[in-house]
Amino acid sequence: MISAYPATVAAPVEHELVEKKSRFLTRIEPVSTVAEADAVVAARRKQFWDARHHCVALTVGLTADQQRSNDDGEPSGTAGIPMLEVLRRRELTDLVAVVTRYFGGVKLGAGGLVRAYSTAVSETLDRARLLRRLPATVVTIPVPHTEAGRLHGVLAAWADGHDAEVREVDYGGEHAVFTLVVPPAGLDDLDAVLAAASAGALRAIRGETVVLSRA
Repeated sequence: MISAYPATVAAPVEHELVEKKSRFLTRIEPVSTVAEADAVVAARRKQFWDARHHCVALTVGLTADQQRSNDDGEPSGTAGIPMLEVLRRRELTDLVAVVTRYFGGVKLGAGGLVRAYSTAVSETLDRARLLRRLPATVVTIPVPHTEAGRLHGVLAAWADGHDAEVREVDYGGEHAVFTLVVPPAGLDDLDAVLAAASAGALRAIRGETVVLSRA
């Protein structure tokens, strides 16, 4: 099983870089689809309608399988691709980076543009709060109602120390049913904790794989 997926940003972040009088205004925003990314770009174009360039790099998908870039009038390969390379090197996904440039009257040259656009994205990401994303297993644990209160405390304490979550407790049936989301490394330990807390009477039923996001 994959041990971790590419991370993403927790919230939009903006930053301005000035290079030889040119202003590079960067916004990086979390998105889950290309359509959402396109909407972010459209909003930046509307907000800074008088800017000469709005260069873009985006990557979406659980494993960053969809990637796009756009130089938006800058010399080919000097803006979008360098921006995208920053996202790739940092192993990020589900985000879009838009760098809006106001020309300052001094030409930067191809190398200068590559450095400016990549630096703009790097410095903006340095200010972002990242979310790690981990595969996890949904686990259900049927518990006698008479034991539910005690086991709730045991499971909550265990989850806090193992990057897991107690998602739900259903008291409506013959048994109380706890639903947890547990990273793969914690599954065997959870089984051991349950066995110790119930003299071997309880067991965790493993279900589907989902993704956990962690700061």
